[in-house]
Order: sequence, then structure tokens, then C-alpha cells
Amino acid sequence: MQSINIESRPMNRILALVFLLSATLLTGPAQADPTDISAASRSVVRVVLAAKDGNKVAFVGHGSGFVVAPDKIVTNAHVVEIARQESSIVIGIIPSQGGTSYGGKIIAYSPNNDLALIQVLDGGRLPPLTIFGGQVADGADVVAVGYPGSVDRAQGLDLDDLINPMSPVKTTGTVSGGRTTKQFDTILHTAPIASGNSGGPLIDNCGRVLGANSFGSISDGNDAEFGFAVSAREILSFLRKAGVKVGATATPCRSASEISQEEQQREAAARAQVEAAKDAEADKRERAESKLRTGISQDIIAERENRMAIAALMLVLSLLAAGGAGILMVQSKRNPAIAAAGGAAILLLGAIFTFLSRPDFTEIDDRVATALQENGDKAVPQQTNIATAGKYQCTINPNRSRITVSQENELPLEWADGGCVNGRTQYGRDGAKWSRIFVPNQEQTVTISSFQPDRSEFTEERYLMGLDSMITARTIRAKYGNRACTTDNKALADIEDMVKAIRAELPSQANESLVYECKKLTQ
Repeated sequence: MQSINIESRPMNRILALVFLLSATLLTGPAQADPTDISAASRSVVRVVLAAKDGNKVAFVGHGSGFVVAPDKIVTNAHVVEIARQESSIVIGIIPSQGGTSYGGKIIAYSPNNDLALIQVLDGGRLPPLTIFGGQVADGADVVAVGYPGSVDRAQGLDLDDLINPMSPVKTTGTVSGGRTTKQFDTILHTAPIASGNSGGPLIDNCGRVLGANSFGSISDGNDAEFGFAVSAREILSFLRKAGVKVGATATPCRSASEISQEEQQREAAARAQVEAAKDAEADKRERAESKLRTGISQDIIAERENRMAIAALMLVLSLLAAGGAGILMVQSKRNPAIAAAGGAAILLLGAIFTFLSRPDFTEIDDRVATALQENGDKAVPQQTNIATAGKYQCTINPNRSRITVSQENELPLEWADGGCVNGRTQYGRDGAKWSRIFVPNQEQTVTISSFQPDRSEFTEERYLMGLDSMITARTIRAKYGNRACTTDNKALADIEDMVKAIRAELPSQANESLVYECKKLTQ
């Protein structure tokens, strides 16, 4: 906490002195995703303390805090200690964005682990952070976010400036290990902090809270400076006792580039598998065609030989019948001679017809083509992965997802051909997918939900937006209105246009990408 006269504060002198430190050079750059850090910064506030004496207001000091519920702020107990002791001290909550500040009231106070909970007054609602409840690894990259007084002084800011929303300062470092003071668990880190950072969050590369910065080490000019943050374990326990439900996750942080690279590799492997299957099918078809051609060729040769043999036999019989007819005619047996001559003629014609009707070798290709077509018509295409109308249970695939703020819950889905989801929400065509963009009025999050029937795959991309960007997205959405399930081509085109228009205003990278694999439920 920063103050005009720190020695006059009725707080623990040692804690105040230990906390004071100035910014130092980083030991090395942390590889945090700028979009996630920017999103987390939305939820960091300046906690200002001022003394009121009639119409006069005097600046007492300030610290930092972070949003854990839309109307609740966590900060350090020592930041607001004087407000508990002096009734003339009021608390102001200054968000990082927008043009509105709010009053604050202490509703929970725990000096034993240097935590305090502030209720935001005046109807203020701010985007909350997610707390990481998993194990923090030594050497992990971290970012300290807050309002160091040294920066304010360097900028020459006065009280009027401090009560106006402004972006917090972000400094990077690494975790140097967990430490336990005589009173509470802390995280030791190298991210530079200064007076005024107290109560601000220490976050990971995904923008989740690892701790609340509380105090720093004292340097004599030769030793490295370290910061101490009250651990997330302490924060979660404190909030549970206060009856506050917060967003928490233990899912490890994965970079967007890592997920993207893995998806590209997966898609490449899938394409290679498809190509291999095509090659195998082509080879199988080629072998089948070769075998079929051989069999048909043998059949045609046999048919030709059989018909030529039959024709020869009929020719011999015709000659014999003709000879018999001649003998009968000599013997003056006219009627039998005529009958024998007729039979000879029939046999001759039959022999000629049989010979001429023998199959030609050119028929091999035609017979092969016909046989292949018949076999193809009998084959049943394998489309077991293509979603059809019905109810599905979708399970998140953590290996393909970037999970930063959400829980790994199952998702029920009712899909209807034509893009109607859950019987009430119409999705629009988005390439091979059906998509819908959701822009809530009370949250600073834009979500693109998509379903890809040919893969039975549902995805959610979440963008944690700044206030100005949310206003832009809401303005675009308002132009199109809400669309219930429909088959109207104009309405479907509007949904597609809305998705494209809002997507154009979004950052290139979503803060969270969830991939669900869906299985149809039996009726």
C-alpha cells in the first residue's frame, strides 16, 4: 500500500517496511501469452483509501486488488487495515478500464494471512479472475499485476489521476519456490513489485491467480530482490470461509502455440491416414480388378471356344443332313428329302449365328466395368462418425483443448439437421462447421460455439474481451438480433454474416479453446 506518510499508519511497521521495494531488472523474459495477461488485467483494480473531513478529501494511500466475483475484490489485509481503524477513511475501487469508479466496503478480514475481501458498492460489476488451485512448479513463469507507486511518482500522477481508471503495470519473473512464513503460505518469486502492488495478483501464463502479492525482500544493493505472494491455497480457504463461490481450476497451463502445433500435427496425421486408406483401397481395388479381369478373360475364351465348337458341330450336322436329303431325293422320297434339306438349312444358319455371336475380346473391359459397378453398389459407405439428428453427450478432450477458466464438464447436445441446437438456438454455416457467436450483456466474454457433423465434434472458443471491444461486439450483435431455430434462408444468411462480422473484431487467438467429442445417445 502506498501512503503520503507511511510511518503514520497504524499498521505493522515491520510488514510495511519489508514491503517497500523498487523495480529491478528481470532475470529473464517470461513466455506469457499477451492475450491472457491482457485479459487478466481487466480484473485488477486500484484500491484507494481517502480520509473525508466534511467536503474535504485527503489521499491516504493505495494498494491493488483483483476481482474474484463480479462484485467482490480480494486485496491484502494491510492495505485496508487503516480503514477498519478510522471511520473517516473510505475505500474506493478504481477499475482498470471504463469510466466509472466505485465505493468499497470490507466484508471479510484476515490479518493472519494478510487477506481482505471488499464488497463493490454502487452496483459495480467487474469480470472475475480464475484461481489456479494446482501445484505451482519451481521456475514457472509468473506475472505480477498491480499499481506500483514508484510508477505513479515517475509519471507525476496526482490524486485526480489515481482515481481515474488506467491499465495496471505488469512485471514478469519466475517462481523461486514455496515458502511458509510464521503465519501463512507464500510463493517466492522474482517478478518485480513495489509499494502499491500489495493485494494485486500473481498470475501464470494463462492469466490464472497463483497468489496475492503481499511483501518483498529487503535489498542492501547487492542481494537480489524477491516478492512474496499469499498462496492460492490460502486465498481459496479464505474465500470459502467468507462464503464466496469463485472460479477455480487445477488444469495445467498450456500455450496456445503448443495446442495449435499439436492440432496441426493431428490434422496432418489424419490426412496421412486418409491418404493411406485411399492408397490401400486403390491397391485393393486394383488387385480385385486384376483378378476380375483374369476371370472374365478366361470366361470369354471358354465361351468363344464353346460357341465355335457348337458352330462346328452344327455345321457337320448340317452337311450330314444335306447329304441325307440328297440320298432321299435320289430314292424319290420327296417329303423326307425336303424335311432333311430344311433341317440342314436350319443347322447351317444356327452354326453361322453361333459362330458370329461368340464374344469378342473387346467385351472384357465392358464386363469388368459392369462387375465393378455392381460391387460398388453393394458396398455400404462407412459413415459412423457423421452426426445425424438426435441427442448427444459431448466429452471434452483435454489433450486437444486449452483450458484456462472452465471446468472439464460434459456437455449435452441435441442436434437437428439444418443447424438447430437444443431445440432453440439456430447455428449458421461456417465452412464445414455450424457456428453461433454468443455476446452476453453482463459478461466480458465472447464465445464462438461450433458443431462439425462430419466429425461429431463440438468446440467452444472463448475470448476474454476488454470493455471497448465488448461494446463493439454487442453493437454488431444488436444489428442482427436473436435468431431462434429457423429454415428461412435470409435468417440463416444473417447468422452467417453476424459470425463473420464479430469474428473480424476478435483477437487472432482465443483465450480458451475447448474441444468436445460427441457420442449419440441411444433412444
